[in-house]
Order: sequence, then structure tokens, then C-alpha cells
Amino acid sequence: MEITADMVKKLRIRTNAGMMDCKKALEESEGNFEKAMDYLRKKGLATAMKRAGRATTEGLIHSYIHPGAKLGVLVEVNCETDFVARSDKFHQFVNDIAMQIAASAPLSIKREDLAPEQVDREREIYRQQALESGKPEKVIDKIIEGKMNKFYSEVCLMEQPFVKDSDKSVADILNEAIGAIGENINIRRFVRYKLGEGSD
Repeated sequence: MEITADMVKKLRIRTNAGMMDCKKALEESEGNFEKAMDYLRKKGLATAMKRAGRATTEGLIHSYIHPGAKLGVLVEVNCETDFVARSDKFHQFVNDIAMQIAASAPLSIKREDLAPEQVDREREIYRQQALESGKPEKVIDKIIEGKMNKFYSEVCLMEQPFVKDSDKSVADILNEAIGAIGENINIRRFVRYKLGEGSD
């Protein structure tokens, strides 16, 4: 199948990947748009894994105030160089992360950051629910794992569905940004303020 410039352009707009990467992805997937997007996502993940060990000492502290001024977020996102920290792509990514935090109220960045007692409490609640519903003992652990994964996807930023594209997680968006920008990126910390409530 012939890969046209229009196809490459369309894929580039959707993924923010480079022209040559988009062309290669379309060639590898024989013009199938969805497969080409998967190819680029996997490539972004591979690139992100290669860059994961690199130090991130530059970056931004960014504030986002939701319209109406009753909800605000401060987030620190790190990258490797001051050059990238000043770039439009990086600023857009950091703003998207701040909007995500405002919209989805995560409790932590990763599941490992949650307090162990909170995780244990959730697990115990799910165990009691499963026992009371009369489920057989052998399936209870599977049920608990499924509910815990759902819990993590609600409260851990990296596992939440991305607000601008719910087919992707925030981790997917981070890996795509690392692939597109060409540096390691680290979402370091955040605080979310809601009028009349304590900060998250």
C-alpha cells in the first residue's frame, strides 16, 4: 500500500511523533492507522525505558487555576536540560498534567507512593465484600486484585485515564512525551487546592 504525505501528516497531528517515525510506523503497519499508533506508542515506551535512568535536574513548577478560581494545582515536572524546560512542547505537557490533577484528584503519583495502611484498608474492605457476597474462597484473591487495580487507576496519577484521551493512561502520555521531546521526564510532586478544603 502506498503511504501518502497526507497519511503521514494525519498521524503526526494525532501523535506528535516525527515525520520519519510516522512514515515508518505506517509502512510497518501497512497503512493501518490504529496499528501505526500502537507502533509509535511502543517505540515511545522503548525510548522512555532507555532514558529512565538519566538525571532530571531541570524543569518547571507550574500553576493551574481552574476557571472560576475555586480549584488550583501546583505541579513540579523535571527534565534533563534548561533548553527543554523552556520549550513549548514541555510547557504543554506540564499544563496537561496540571489539568489532569485538577480534574481527577489523584492521591499519589504512583501506587508505590500510597500509604501502606491505606492500601491494606482498601484490600480488607474488598475482602469483606467478597466474603459477604458468598463468593468461593478460591476466586476471592482474584476479585480483590481486580478491585485493587481499579482503585489504583482512580487514585494514582500515572494509572489514571488521561482526561484528553481516555484510551491512554497518564503513563502512556508521559512515555509519548519522553519519545517526542527526547529527554527523560519525571513528574516529581504536586499539590491540589480546592476552596474551603485542605490541600490534597
